Amino acid sequence: MNELYTVTEIRQIEQAALAALPTGTLMQRAGAAAAQLALELPGTVAAQRILVLAGPGNNGGDALDVAARLAHGGIDVSVALFAVAGTRPQDARDALSRAQSSQATFIEPAEPAAMAVLQASHWDLVIDGLLGIGLARPIGGVMRAMVEFVNALDCPVLALDVPSGLDADTGDIVGPGGIAVRASHTITFIADKPGLHTCHGRDHAGRVSVAPLDIDATLFPAAQAHLNGPAMFACALQPRPHNSHKGSFGDVAVLGGAHGMQGAPLLAARAALYGGAGRIFACFIDEAPGFDPVQPELMCRHAGDFDFAHATVVAGPGAGGGRRAAELLAGVIALAAPVVLDADGLNLVAADAALQQRLAARAGPALLTPHPLEAARLLAVSVGVVQADRLAAARQLAARFQAVVVLKGSGSVIARPDGMAAINPNGNPALATAGTGDVLAGLCGALLAQGMPAWEAALAAVWLHGHAADRLVEAGIGPIGLTAGELIPAIRAARNTFTDC
Repeated sequence: MNELYTVTEIRQIEQAALAALPTGTLMQRAGAAAAQLALELPGTVAAQRILVLAGPGNNGGDALDVAARLAHGGIDVSVALFAVAGTRPQDARDALSRAQSSQATFIEPAEPAAMAVLQASHWDLVIDGLLGIGLARPIGGVMRAMVEFVNALDCPVLALDVPSGLDADTGDIVGPGGIAVRASHTITFIADKPGLHTCHGRDHAGRVSVAPLDIDATLFPAAQAHLNGPAMFACALQPRPHNSHKGSFGDVAVLGGAHGMQGAPLLAARAALYGGAGRIFACFIDEAPGFDPVQPELMCRHAGDFDFAHATVVAGPGAGGGRRAAELLAGVIALAAPVVLDADGLNLVAADAALQQRLAARAGPALLTPHPLEAARLLAVSVGVVQADRLAAARQLAARFQAVVVLKGSGSVIARPDGMAAINPNGNPALATAGTGDVLAGLCGALLAQGMPAWEAALAAVWLHGHAADRLVEAGIGPIGLTAGELIPAIRAARNTFTDC
């Protein structure tokens, strides 16, 4: 599995490794790995020009080591050097000496004339070594101007460890009014970091590769976060025996459909059908249609007349905020049946302290699928607070409600009450459209109904949902204009690729 480590954990691993290695070893290993990747990027050949940005710390030292290696290899390298040598750590000073003894050209970015020459030049690759994982305040001054310049270029940008200005733990841009390098590729050292894969991370980190720097595996603690992928859930997707029937795969009941919002429960119910549940009931708070003309296999019911005790319940799609919706939701939460709370189901819980207490105390499995605004309501904070640390928000919700939580968004975060978390790496902007959350909720319900534990069901549902969107975009369907309904058969196709763990 792909482990993710926080900055604090990375520093502890690094210090333990440095204690057993000669001075400068890790920086030279990082430089060698980054130089090799730079040479492997499309279009990077000896005849072309590379601009290396070297900041004042160890990240800048990594960049200087890369510059020295590339220049010694005959590549045309220019180094924009920030801060004076005396302020650098010893490893970085040694790397500076190696770069200065090479054929690399040094540029003083604080000098207007030098900056003008730099901006007028053609660059085939930029290597970002301005600031590493320890940035605590927004980038300003000449360095900010450099980031703005780099972000306007159309050439590849390779970030070292983390794109400068991006918080490696959270994926947020550091500081109010901050800025971050928008890299096409990131090579991150020692271990992968969560901030590269959620919030602004996917827009700024580009394609991420990990260089472990040959550090002894025994120095790594057990990870509390991972990148989601089939290895985390495939064994829970059991192949179907021949001797089975529709009752073998569980019932899903979707509770929702207040006046004017009947489409949401139908989307969730269709997703549950295509996700493999045996029988699916669409239970409407308002008047129930006689049947679904798109999927007549669904059974439409009036919610007030339905017994939810023997089904996995997906509560909330299009439920509205009325009293009847709250009463029905309270009844569902009181049951021991597995429940998925989405959309208005979450908003109703956020508005009622008693419902919150009942949800946290219930015996049956619970899976919550909030988007950032719904998460903010549940936590009684702003959306900005949620997005500033998505892992922390998801973990807090999971612990508070004793549930598995999917905090949706770019790099959806899946968390469980014990603090274990995963970040989903697939999906694309095609999912930013009405109804895709209803589809995800229905798929979660289908997997729960088939007997998957809540944690694995959430991991699988989020991954299949994102994978389906990626395959559709690859086929030319989206990202602009892709509809939630189009996801459903693509999810079925993705699910059927798993026949054994």
